[in-house]
Amino acid sequence: MRRKDREVTDPRRIDGIIGACDCIRLGIATNGAPYVVPMNFGYTRMGEQAVFYLHCAREGRKLDLLRQNPCVGFTLDTNHLVHTDEAGCAFSFRFQSVIGTGDVFFVTDVGEKKDALRRIVAQYSARDDWTFTDAQTESVTVLRLRVAEMTCKEHA
Repeated sequence: MRRKDREVTDPRRIDGIIGACDCIRLGIATNGAPYVVPMNFGYTRMGEQAVFYLHCAREGRKLDLLRQNPCVGFTLDTNHLVHTDEAGCAFSFRFQSVIGTGDVFFVTDVGEKKDALRRIVAQYSARDDWTFTDAQTESVTVLRLRVAEMTCKEHA
């Protein structure tokens, strides 16, 4: 990271910034051009391993591409504020961001899918006690993004 003065390295602080985000954008490799898609997510750490859970329909371009190449880039950002000035070149932008890479896996275990769906809904609500039927769970695709590397940056 070029701006070391803005780097966030404390895992708890990074987790807090991720908790404040409402969208993850996946960069998926295609033939000749990247394909970037915004998604809802849930987040957890399994020991030291950061993991995002994502859900989507059971078919589509994104899934076709991920089956061909599960290696992705991702980004999340929050706390945006533009600082204006009389001079256009003096504008600045407040933000917190997380950027990384990882591998996507298709979750097939019903128990893990239900846990993932709970984490996803909990990201957007004050509850973490959601329940899902087997039929609801089977009606969606759940993806696990295992983070290979991740950096966090803050400009206050």
